[in-house]
Amino acid sequence: MEKKPQIRRVGIVLRPSTPELKTLFYRVKQVFEAHGAEVLVDAISAGMIGVLGQAFEAMCRAADILVCIGGDGTLISLARRSYRFHKPILGINAGTLGFLADINPSEIEGFIEKLYRGEYRIDERMMIEAELVRGDESKTFYAFNDLVISRPSISKMVKVDAYIDNKWFNTYFGDGLIVSTPTGSTAYNLAAGGPVTFPLTDAFILTPICPHSLTQRPLVIPADFEIELKTPEKESLAIVDGQEQYDFTPDDRLLIRKAAIGARLIHRLERNYFDVLREKLSWGQMR
Repeated sequence: MEKKPQIRRVGIVLRPSTPELKTLFYRVKQVFEAHGAEVLVDAISAGMIGVLGQAFEAMCRAADILVCIGGDGTLISLARRSYRFHKPILGINAGTLGFLADINPSEIEGFIEKLYRGEYRIDERMMIEAELVRGDESKTFYAFNDLVISRPSISKMVKVDAYIDNKWFNTYFGDGLIVSTPTGSTAYNLAAGGPVTFPLTDAFILTPICPHSLTQRPLVIPADFEIELKTPEKESLAIVDGQEQYDFTPDDRLLIRKAAIGARLIHRLERNYFDVLREKLSWGQMR
């Protein structure tokens, strides 16, 4: 079992453009300070609610844990941006879905008490490391949920050649291709007809988006394979977690592999993934 950190400094990030989170922020801050912790806030969140903050990287470096106040999108962004600091992340759900940020506002005081008693667990979720290679240059970035190759406009389609460990295995033609982590299986992958995968599995899920062939189906492969994508299309996009995008051209190679470390999410001991699925997806309910 992973050793749990002593919580002396807490770094907080708020959902952007939501100044009404100020009240919830002060509530979280007060509870942590009552346990003797120093509370840090990133500069953008701080500016939004009118308090003093510090640079995001400095906050991540100094904090023992990171706290996200927002929805799943805010947590996904935080996991990606803080990747190289490998700090545990606690999600407080001020959104609607709460697949990942699963501590509700009514549970804040009680759960932080449990944090300081060590009554919680840290789940490590697989992340994607992607390298976009163009000539002699390359750019590496990370994805928490998925990496999507998409058409640039509704009137166009995209063609993607896919290789596994340097061997061509498929060509996708349609609206795009999703390469998802198990955590991301309940996001765009699910909407596109891909399978739900247990989030602590090490696997890639390749799901075509509206393919122009009835034989194209989602594929699940072990995460120790390297995937390479190419496209002959002049205009394609590589979209990371639905939040960042890069041009993907015929001159590019996109190398996809399992990241060396995963995102570390703080959860209640009693949290059960299958209970979450049943609740969020309304499984087993009579209509």
